[in-house]
Amino acid sequence: MVQKAKILLVDDRPENLLALEAILSALDQTLVRASSGEEALKALLTDDFAVILLDVQMPGMDGFETAAHIKRRERTRDIPIIFLTAINHGPHHTFRGYAAGAVDYISKPFDPWVLRAKVSVFVELYMKNCQLREQAALLRLQLEGGGKGGVGGKESAGLLAELSARLAAVEEQAEALSKQLDDDSADAAAVATAAHLERKLTGLRRALDALEPGSGPGGASVPAQN
Repeated sequence: MVQKAKILLVDDRPENLLALEAILSALDQTLVRASSGEEALKALLTDDFAVILLDVQMPGMDGFETAAHIKRRERTRDIPIIFLTAINHGPHHTFRGYAAGAVDYISKPFDPWVLRAKVSVFVELYMKNCQLREQAALLRLQLEGGGKGGVGGKESAGLLAELSARLAAVEEQAEALSKQLDDDSADAAAVATAAHLERKLTGLRRALDALEPGSGPGGASVPAQN
């Protein structure tokens, strides 16, 4: 069973949260509400999110201040933030949003299809990264088991074959996603995230190949998965 990604919706107006839920429900992911910046930061202390939809105009802690807190935390600084605003104050206002760490800045009223498509890209990238971390964990166990002599030859070969097959599936999906981003002229942030994912996949594949029989002495280390 594939675990659903969590999407954080931050807006002080309940009707706006309801509208976002209606738009994004078709993605079949877990939608988490927050009615203030403070509430959003609390949610981010315990849960991992694929993307954050953050309203700019909120009483108390506004969207810019909330984003600044998110980007200062090591746990949450890499979560994509899409700013939503009902007021267009011109290029300076938009630049402030990007400077605060947003990957996109959308003015209301927005096209529901466009918003859903943008969110789905980041959800898919998040899922691929989760799969990649799982493969890295299995590979690390294989390396540790092999070093301690705890895995027999046949068992080791079987685990390597399973790891290779699972990694190949992720590689195929990541390649298809990258082609889709190129075809759709997607946001630069999404393209960059996809490229980063492909680089990590390449490093993991090299480490896995180094464990195959006949690959030579020395073994391989598992690449860091940031």
